[in-house]
Amino acid sequence: MSEDRVLLAHGDGGELMAELIERVFVSRLGTGDPPGDDSARLAASGRLAFTTDAFVVDPIFFPGGDIGKLAVCGTVNDLAAAGARPLALSAGFILEEGLLFSDLERVVDSMAAAARESGAQVICGDTKVVPRGGADQIYITTSGVGEVPEGVEVSGAGARPGDVVIVTGSVGDHGLAVLSRREGLEFESPIVSDCAPLAGLVAELLAAYSGVHVLRDPTRGGLATALNEIARQSQATIEVEESAVPVGESVAAACELLGLDPLYAANEGKMVVVVPEAGAEAALSALRRHPLGKQASAIGRVLEGGEARVLLRTALGTHRILDRHVGEQMPRIC
Repeated sequence: MSEDRVLLAHGDGGELMAELIERVFVSRLGTGDPPGDDSARLAASGRLAFTTDAFVVDPIFFPGGDIGKLAVCGTVNDLAAAGARPLALSAGFILEEGLLFSDLERVVDSMAAAARESGAQVICGDTKVVPRGGADQIYITTSGVGEVPEGVEVSGAGARPGDVVIVTGSVGDHGLAVLSRREGLEFESPIVSDCAPLAGLVAELLAAYSGVHVLRDPTRGGLATALNEIARQSQATIEVEESAVPVGESVAAACELLGLDPLYAANEGKMVVVVPEAGAEAALSALRRHPLGKQASAIGRVLEGGEARVLLRTALGTHRILDRHVGEQMPRIC
């Protein structure tokens, strides 16, 4: 461990690998279980939710976060979108030969902090080292298990005619923050990623209002893609008021400059919530009481009849179809 960069020998199963695991991972992410076993043991009861994801963001550090924080938040938020309380995560690391130990330690510290904030623990993992050029500094894969409280039934197929569509805050922040750092772009007001664990926000929402139909985190493909997924799962038409969608001034200006649509830009700290009209005010009140939901806004509704699609009502009062994006506006944003 005297070297300041990761060597191929740190992945060969020998003494250097043991030191790497102990000094970088176990010291930061250890849960109290005896380290070294091939599996972690998890006590749970009731219904479980399970999810998995991979993170290849470029650059690995960006305003508001890094690949480590992103890996934990992305997995925790997928569990939250099932209404689940996160219990435990696993993490797999692909390290490129030559990665600075200081960068690796910074990433793992960030993971540990995000896990503590979410209430979950990283209880197992794996590490591989590949030759220079075999990866781009660091890739992380994560899986997560969460417990779904009794009576919680949320699904992308749950939207019903008359339901109100809510988004918990401004959209596009993460995608534009990563892109601006990658391309060296500077704006009058810095754009900061919204990367955050949403388990607490969702728990408070479900405790205050039990009638939530749909939860969905609008990550890759942004709000527009998430709404299309809900529309297709529910076989419903969703109408969105363009003027009601919260977009930060800096994000809007950057999108206009770059020819991008903020509705398709990635988010890592927002949730789409679909509730019956009768429960919309209760849901909004609960969301706005939480620090991560202060900007929660009702942006549209589920229409009677129609086909599975999303309609955007523009400021001029006209409609256009808000379809799934073809291609990738911003590659490697998560």
